[in-house]
Amino acid sequence: MRTFTVGLAVFLAAGALAVAHHGLAAFDQTHKVTLKGTVTAFHFVSPHSVVEFEVIDDKGPVQKWQAEMTSPSRLKGWTATSLEAGNVVTVTGYRARSGAFYLWVTDLSSSNGVELRAPK
Repeated sequence: MRTFTVGLAVFLAAGALAVAHHGLAAFDQTHKVTLKGTVTAFHFVSPHSVVEFEVIDDKGPVQKWQAEMTSPSRLKGWTATSLEAGNVVTVTGYRARSGAFYLWVTDLSSSNGVELRAPK
């Protein structure tokens, strides 16, 4: 059962990444959302880096979010260890139109001093 669950998670994540790779149409660009949470994983990979983090909503349950960024080659000064599990991040971006806990990052700041700012 665990193998199936992991396989399903990889399949869904790959699908989300494939859609996002073809532009930002999958994201609601009419307004931005800002979330604060704790990093659980950071994937410094092509074509787009992804940070996974957990947010506690107003009602208390933990929400597991994924936030997609630009490619590693455009994250100047970043490395695979720029964000680590346990870092607290504030992430602003466009949420997935589907309502999934997934967004495209425009701005990010971390408790360890790492920042990403969209060009103004």
